[in-house]
Order: sequence, then C-alpha cells, then structure tokens
Amino acid sequence: MAIPGKSFWIDKNVLVTGGTGFLGRHLLEKLKKKTPKKITLTNSKKDDLRLIESCRRVVRHQNLVIHLAAIVGGISFNKEHPATMFYDNALMGINLMEEARKAGVKKVVNILTVCSYPKFTPTPFKEKDLWDGYPEETNAPYGLAKKMILVQGQAYKEQYGFNSIYLIPANLYGPGDKFDPKLSHVIPALIRKVSDAKKKGLDKIVVWGTGRATREFLYVEDAAEGILLAAEKYNKIEPVNLGSGKEISIAQLSRLICKLMGFKGEIVFDSTKPAGQPRRRLDVSRAKKEFGFIAKTQLERGLKKTIKWYQSHPV
Repeated sequence: MAIPGKSFWIDKNVLVTGGTGFLGRHLLEKLKKKTPKKITLTNSKKDDLRLIESCRRVVRHQNLVIHLAAIVGGISFNKEHPATMFYDNALMGINLMEEARKAGVKKVVNILTVCSYPKFTPTPFKEKDLWDGYPEETNAPYGLAKKMILVQGQAYKEQYGFNSIYLIPANLYGPGDKFDPKLSHVIPALIRKVSDAKKKGLDKIVVWGTGRATREFLYVEDAAEGILLAAEKYNKIEPVNLGSGKEISIAQLSRLICKLMGFKGEIVFDSTKPAGQPRRRLDVSRAKKEFGFIAKTQLERGLKKTIKWYQSHPV
C-alpha cells in the first residue's frame, strides 16, 4: 500500500537548512519516512547562509528547499542582539531565495515567526492582520526581517512566477529544545528554572513579566508534520498560520509546569522585566482548509514529554 504523500517526494532532491537544529531534527525524522530521492542538510560551521556564495552552493541541483535556519532566542536574547536578529535572518532568507530562483529550484518553504504580527493584533490572529501594525518592540527586528522575506516571495511570484510558501508557527516546544537561559523561550526556560530550584532547594522561582500575557504553543512534532503537509499540498503566496488555536497565560503555564515537576515553591512575577506581546492565539482555519493540518498534541501531554526529555539529558 502506498504511503500518503510519498509520490510527491519520490523524485525530489530536498535541501533542509537548519536541519540539525531543534525543529530540523524532528522534521528530518519525518522526512526520511517520505523517502525522497536525496536529503541535504546545511551545516552552520561550513555553510554561512549570510553569504550569497554559500547559498549558491547549497541550492545547486535541489528541487525543494525547506528553510528552517534562523537565529532565534527568547526576550532577553532579542533585547541584547537586535541588529544580529535583523541582519542575519534577513540576509539568510533573501540570499537563499535569490539563489534558489537562479538555480531553478521548484519550491521554497519558508518558516516565518509569530513575532511578525503587530503588537496589538486582535485574537485570534488572522493572516490578513499581519500588516496592520508594528510588532512588539523586543521582537520587532526579528519579526520584520522575516516579513521582508515574505515581501520578497510575493515580488518573485509576480515577476518570475517563482513558487515559495510561508508558514507562521506558534511558539514551538518539545524534546531537544534549547534550555540555555540565554537562548531559551518560555517553556524550556521555565522547565530549567524549576529544575534548578529543586536541585538547589529553593522555595521560589522568578518569572519575567506579570504572568498575564498569553501564548499559544505548538508541539515540535506537530509543527514538522504541518511543514511537510504544506510542502506537498500548498502552493499559494498567502502565509498560513500553524498552531493549536489555544492560548494559556504565563501564570497558568508556570503553575502547570511546577505541578508536573513536583515543585511546591512560590512563583514570583517580576513586572519590571518585559513580557513581550500581550496575547497570542492564532486562527488556524486556513491550514486545515488548505492542507488538512490539525495539531494533535495536547499541551499537558507535550509538556510531560518535554520535561521527561530534559530530565534524561542533564545540562
């Protein structure tokens, strides 16, 4: 019996940038099961995608490019490195697209960021709202760099007929995430804080912000599945949200992680620290309609798997 989607991949040479990263490793496992003709990964040590020469080399002889490579981090990292977040992410995307076009690549799958949405976007965020305001300030350089790649794709579609698609995932989490406090997003940061507090016998943890901000989270394996579905089935220039369609406050999330990890100490919210965008929840109806994507992993189940992975990989 044929495996659904396999016929699309059978003759494809697929390049995955960022294939050794958090999302990339999970996507690679699923991609291998599709048995494409060849899979190539970029290596950040030898493939500097900020350089057009590197982009020219890696796209050669590729049919499909899945562009995951990015410089990412939490609020603290974004605040400390705004120029890096803009310059590196914009250059990687722009150079890769131009060289893919010139090399005759048939399709590029680009991963944008929920940080591209305006700071005060009505919830749930609809793709049409993307241009209705300026992003939240701490995330703006990163979010705007990614939006410029969307503009590039729209221009390339109009002038060259080039096929590129754009996916906007909610905040990702899962096994293999970054738990370094300088780089991590909210879920791995909280797991690390609770773990450290338990090891040191502390009676409290400190969480940035008031706790009232909300976030939507997408389990990394679900995100990988959505990306591959879109690669197979979606060919329109309009961006598509990938998410669960559910939001949770940082206060609720903090309590849930403490409960799952057996930490009974106090949670102290530091309102002097930035909390980022006030609310995040995506309208996920377009992904379901266009390529049948529905997130399968409930947050508590995904958190248990993430915590279990972290506890078995001590830092």
